[in-house]
Amino acid sequence: MNETPRQGFGYRARRTFTRLLVFLLILGLGGAVVFLLSQLNARTFTLTAVDGQLVVMKGRTAPAGALPYRPGDPRLADAYAPIPLEGQDVTLLLMQKFTERDELDRALFPLLESLARPRIASEEAPRVEQGLYYLRRAQKLGGITEEQRLTLQKLLTEVAYFQARQKLEDARRLISDALAQLKVAAESESRHARSAHQMLSTVGPPARDMEEALRRAVHTLSGPRSTQGEEAAPQQTPPPAPTPPPTEGAPQGTGPTPPVENDADSGTTP
Repeated sequence: MNETPRQGFGYRARRTFTRLLVFLLILGLGGAVVFLLSQLNARTFTLTAVDGQLVVMKGRTAPAGALPYRPGDPRLADAYAPIPLEGQDVTLLLMQKFTERDELDRALFPLLESLARPRIASEEAPRVEQGLYYLRRAQKLGGITEEQRLTLQKLLTEVAYFQARQKLEDARRLISDALAQLKVAAESESRHARSAHQMLSTVGPPARDMEEALRRAVHTLSGPRSTQGEEAAPQQTPPPAPTPPPTEGAPQGTGPTPPVENDADSGTTP
């Protein structure tokens, strides 16, 4: 029988090197896959419901797993804070994944709109303020579509009246507080008492007029329309019904008596 020739050292070294190279190649490909999956997961946003709130989750730098999203920009923290659901159906949102933040913004906008719209339409100050809060959050979503921006602008226009009213009330309070502080300073024995007294004498009367005008604008002129209409429109007595003209062929004595001309007054002789 012929014996198999013994393999040389060079052949065994080449085979070992080839196996090692294949192993390292497989290991490198596996590492690359893990790295790519980690990068993709780190850019993925999901939504989950926790204690009646919709929480934005962002993937970790790992093939799987997510944590509550904390934006690096503090100005965006409120935009992606947990959103109270308040009975809203978010089943479809919970099933989606977003690989870009713009996609997340476009998905969150309808929810914020549905929370804001009925509160703005209520015309009740506390509810309008809540609706305005959701609109301000929607304003910070930079990835919404142009159509969504137009909808947002329309809603902000509707709430502009309530914003103006709140600013007028804030101005009235500032004027009232300033006058009260000037009065305290003017009646004190401090080194600013004389200056405070002069300021109070100069701006006091017009400031009080302004405060009263602001108070009237906020608490009277902005009242219900029906009440304003009743106060503004004075009661008027209906005018008397006009006397119908005499009809043709009516009997004598029924119509108005024509004036009798006096011959003496007219200057004519019989």
